[in-house]
Amino acid sequence: MRSKNPLISLIIPVYNEAGNLVWHHEKILEFAAKQDLKLEIIYIDDGSTDNSLETIKTLMSDTQQVRYIALSRNFGKEAATSAGIKQSTGDVVVMIDADGQHPIEVLADFLDEWVRGADVVIGIRKDNEKEGFTKRYGSIVYNIILKFLADSTTVSGSTDFRLIDRKVVNEFNDLTERNRITRGLIDWLGFKRSYVEFKSPARHSGIATYSFKKLFKLALHSFTSQSTRPLQLTGLLGFIVTILSIITAVGLIIEKYALKDPLELAVTGTAVLALFLSFLVGLVLICQWLLALYIESIHSETQNRPLYIIAEESK
Repeated sequence: MRSKNPLISLIIPVYNEAGNLVWHHEKILEFAAKQDLKLEIIYIDDGSTDNSLETIKTLMSDTQQVRYIALSRNFGKEAATSAGIKQSTGDVVVMIDADGQHPIEVLADFLDEWVRGADVVIGIRKDNEKEGFTKRYGSIVYNIILKFLADSTTVSGSTDFRLIDRKVVNEFNDLTERNRITRGLIDWLGFKRSYVEFKSPARHSGIATYSFKKLFKLALHSFTSQSTRPLQLTGLLGFIVTILSIITAVGLIIEKYALKDPLELAVTGTAVLALFLSFLVGLVLICQWLLALYIESIHSETQNRPLYIIAEESK
């Protein structure tokens, strides 16, 4: 039976969020007091260039609930989140953004799902105030591509705002990928999941630090780290090109020489050369696919993930 009042580790990555920290921190403490929650708040300063770190230190001096980690430079949100999870000591760990777009009030629903037995509780964004066109529809396209390329079970609207049980945390800390997508790794770990929908408010202050370039790079990393299917697509393309070029070549030979060109195509030597080149391109892609099979094996081995994970054991 799980405790209804566990120690909660809040993991909050920070990069140039000085304008949000005090406001957001006060909201967290106010909510925790109303719900009588036991909190451990871990701020991870990811090489901020404003006075975010100084603000965090001020917050730390005001309450014993706060801890902080200051990274030597900007390593990115995924690395910062992993650092926070590694340092956490709570019964459950909750990842939450510093800009206020992950409403702390949803934590009550997360905890209810955890008490009912869920090991991973995932926040599903159903609406986002003042969300830009690129981010809104880019997220939809990202999820569609991810499901196709990675056989992902990711639910549309899934976010980094999620709760994970201590046993999930322990397994997560054993993963060794350097180019990592936190939500993808948590999904890969498995365990019993539950979902909670929420509406994301607008940022309290400042602008989002994730540019289109960073989001695009993050998407590419998530595709390649979670699946080798993009490599396999080269083989499929090679087979399609090769088969079509063979069929076309046989059809042209029959049409021109056996049937004496009844369609009056008057195929030139240039057209035949182009067809032959298409055939060669198909062969090259098939060879690339064979290489991809070896790269897939290397990819799986170098990730060094555990062979299997035990969710429960007999005592």
